[in-house]
Amino acid sequence: MTDRWIELDGLVNMRDLGGLPTRDGGTVATGRLIRSDNLQDLSDADVTRLVDELGVTDIVDLRTDTELHLEGPGPLRRVEALTHHHHSLIEEQRASESVGDVGRRALPWRDDDPVRDASFWASHYLRYLAKRPESVAAALEVVAGAEGAVVVHCAAGKDRTGTVVAMALDVAGVPHDEIVADYVLTAERLERIIGRLMPRESYGEALAKQKLEDQLPRAESIEAILAAVHEGWGGAAGWLLAHGWSPADVERLRTRLTR
Repeated sequence: MTDRWIELDGLVNMRDLGGLPTRDGGTVATGRLIRSDNLQDLSDADVTRLVDELGVTDIVDLRTDTELHLEGPGPLRRVEALTHHHHSLIEEQRASESVGDVGRRALPWRDDDPVRDASFWASHYLRYLAKRPESVAAALEVVAGAEGAVVVHCAAGKDRTGTVVAMALDVAGVPHDEIVADYVLTAERLERIIGRLMPRESYGEALAKQKLEDQLPRAESIEAILAAVHEGWGGAAGWLLAHGWSPADVERLRTRLTR
């Protein structure tokens, strides 16, 4: 699957979901859904490639308002042809919070957290669905309705992005083992991802207190969310139906993602 990596100067964790198989013998279409870490450091050449070569028309930013404020607008904000969508998966900043607090919630890590194992991360992913269902549904609506490729990203491109992408792929009919394999692929770039985030005001303080292995994407984490969605709603399509989508909306997303 590593040939799906998109190599750019200003990021390390971008890949196209195109090429993944579906249960009915098809594949996910290339140039429809791209996952990524943050887009703050893109070069002019990166921007040109994304827009002119890869056909990106929409950006879905899953970070909080506070992260956007601290990080500032990235280079893609200057591109008038792009449409930007902000759908945070985490509660917004409380008045008493410091920058460090924001980083701990956004990633999301706290000094008093227990061992950060697979179940720890799974609980966070399930919380996104429980606490911010409107943001998850809205992000998927962008994918369903875009004219070109959609880039879905957060800070690292692992947790918030991984949750939305897993839901999209489940609707598309991608087998769970393939969804899991895509999620854990981020481990190949984890050290470089953390290296990008460490100097940043929003994340550096929290990251300095964590071990690299604590952030490792483990198969059991994403397996847990897929299992929970299937047990509760019969899959991501059923979850969307329970959160205001029509059958036609679900089919539009499925059709958009598949050949």
